[in-house]
Amino acid sequence: MTLTSPATCQVTAPTQHLADGQAEGKSLRIQALQLLLLSSAHDKARAIRALDGQDWLVDTHARLPEPDGVPGRPQHPQLVHPSALSKRAVGTPQGRASLIHALAHIEANAINLALDIIWRFDGLPEMFYRDWWQVAMEEALHFELLETHLQSLGYAYGDFPAHNGLWEVAAKTRGDVLARLALVPRTLEARGLDVTPAIQNKLVSVGDQAGAAILDVILRDEIGHVAIGNRWFNNLCAERGQDPAQTHTQLAHGYEAPAPKGPFNMPARRAAGFSENELAALCGTPQPA
Repeated sequence: MTLTSPATCQVTAPTQHLADGQAEGKSLRIQALQLLLLSSAHDKARAIRALDGQDWLVDTHARLPEPDGVPGRPQHPQLVHPSALSKRAVGTPQGRASLIHALAHIEANAINLALDIIWRFDGLPEMFYRDWWQVAMEEALHFELLETHLQSLGYAYGDFPAHNGLWEVAAKTRGDVLARLALVPRTLEARGLDVTPAIQNKLVSVGDQAGAAILDVILRDEIGHVAIGNRWFNNLCAERGQDPAQTHTQLAHGYEAPAPKGPFNMPARRAAGFSENELAALCGTPQPA
């Protein structure tokens, strides 16, 4: 497919052919898989951030066999069905901690999603992998900020149950990078753009200015992440001769993605690269051709 366009973790990864002179320790895609296999979200985020500035080599065509244990997970939090999660009032200390924990869990999954798209899909332009590595770096920062804030409230990541919805979507789209781009950045992460302002307002209403400030950082970065997803989705659709809007709709229906619900954060979605036709369709008022 041709589109226009500190220390290595001690985890055993599958071996494959690398170009002459390409050291395994500097292979971005192998490193992403090694990091993905780490079980501790804390260690995973710290290891990613420690690799800031690494001079990566990218073997775009290597096909890496999937080892057991993808993704690596901690023993806690306990993963349950979303309906089993208790709703706690954010005005109580435990309720606020539960909310911050849920956000940290989203970021832990987002780290896994960014690492997974790097190692799993071969044959894409080098910049594709470098873009998603930048996403992984920023998701790791988000997790660390939320984990630290959670600790300041007297809790730790893993103290509350969580659900596995984000990774279930990753598993469903493991065979098609176009579906992964449609359902993760363009659907689930775009939903994050919509709901973040309301979460910030909740935190401010109970005096949690520090938590709201963290969400400022996350919202800023997530606009960029969705923009990366939009750009590569549109590029790949162009390469395949497919209409992006129609293709997204077909993939969303085929993979039973959740229907988008308002209110929508239109300024953030515009900044992330959604077209005016796409935004109008979200509101049920598609623009004339």
